[in-house]
Amino acid sequence: MLRNSRLEDTRVNNGVAIPRGESLRKESAKAKELRRKSHALIPGGCHTNAKGDDQFPILAPGFIVRGEGSHVWDIDGKEYIEYGMGNRCVTLGHAFEPVVEAAAGEMRRGVNFTRPASIEVECAEQFLRMIPGAEMVKFTKNGSDATTAAVKLARAHTGRDLVALCSDHPFFSTDDWFIGTTALDAGIPQAIKQLTVTFRYNDLESVQKLFDEHAGRIACVILEPAKYDDPQEGFLHKVQELCRKNGAVFILDEMITGFRWDNGGAQAVYDIVPDLSVFGKALGNGFSVSALAGKRELMERGGLRDSRERVFLLSTTHGGETHALAAAIATMRTYENEPVVETLYRQGTRLAAGLHEVIALHELGDYVKVVGRPCSLVHVTLDKNHQRSQEFRTLLLQETIKRGVIMPSLVVSYAHRNEDIDRTVEAWDESLAIYKKALEEGVEKYLVGPPSKSVYRKYN
Repeated sequence: MLRNSRLEDTRVNNGVAIPRGESLRKESAKAKELRRKSHALIPGGCHTNAKGDDQFPILAPGFIVRGEGSHVWDIDGKEYIEYGMGNRCVTLGHAFEPVVEAAAGEMRRGVNFTRPASIEVECAEQFLRMIPGAEMVKFTKNGSDATTAAVKLARAHTGRDLVALCSDHPFFSTDDWFIGTTALDAGIPQAIKQLTVTFRYNDLESVQKLFDEHAGRIACVILEPAKYDDPQEGFLHKVQELCRKNGAVFILDEMITGFRWDNGGAQAVYDIVPDLSVFGKALGNGFSVSALAGKRELMERGGLRDSRERVFLLSTTHGGETHALAAAIATMRTYENEPVVETLYRQGTRLAAGLHEVIALHELGDYVKVVGRPCSLVHVTLDKNHQRSQEFRTLLLQETIKRGVIMPSLVVSYAHRNEDIDRTVEAWDESLAIYKKALEEGVEKYLVGPPSKSVYRKYN
């Protein structure tokens, strides 16, 4: 039975209540200097927007130096339990030995040559065995390249220019066809923005409306199979039928769902075979590898055996790097031979149950929520007016980080053990006591530094 948090024995530092035995995290001089250098040398201080300083509370560790299993250590040597590891790409755990050994062994034989490496065929065979609805696959290094290649292929196949994407799904690509739909659209020509239209998930009428308004112009429909809610009333199958009826290509973005919902992806869970699909993240357990897969009729347009006009599909210098493909093979074989997906669901279920218990204990059910499938949970933070709040999200992250847990999401890995889950629940128990006080007394009294911000904003 979880105990209620005790705040009787606390002290206050700059308005922040600190439970007994804790202190505000002090960033070392070394960490401060590295942060200064990072922003002087790298726009944004890092190479992934979701990892930026603006996405975390000021008390968050600035830099991670190593990881093992579900734990990471920052530059000052402080240890944390981590969730949503590597933006959800590290599914097996940090430094998972079979994957590391496979990649290291391949690196010793050379990583890139002037002709294809035999491992490219081996990896393709392994991947297509995992995703039986796919007939061909092309590997690249990141998800954006794969989704953009899918869009290009669809445009070439249909001779059309419009892309229809799901506005409820937050990210598809760094390329103009998607970023032009966000507030962060500086540098993207208006003509490009006009080539993308949007619809809502589980809203078939919004999809039908696009086909009615842009008859004969939509090249493809792209969406994630699911985000937090499952498709309702056969939504995916009905969208696919609309695509077939209107001559558009049906694309599923499985960057997040692939190898997490099921070994065969969410398409296996929902029993649907898309025309094209894209995978990444969990494909290589953190190594840079992603995939575009699909029907032979479409994929051959980017090959050498098709008589139709050629498509410059994917041609990346590093797409066939041997060590990344070796990591992908080892990762996929681990999914096949070990209960990875089952463990994700089991540990996610344990985590959700514990968090729901402490949320109820603090009577915060109307303000803090845990949503999503057990294998891919997220938290939702609301203010006293029951509106989504960056301030309260930042406060929750701040308080859990102070207690040794980094959790921009609640996405578990194969490496999260029962003790990790239980420690996380305890950290939430103590953190929610602060959250409740902030609702009563004002979040500004408890939040150190500015709140985190949306990535999609026009100005800093």
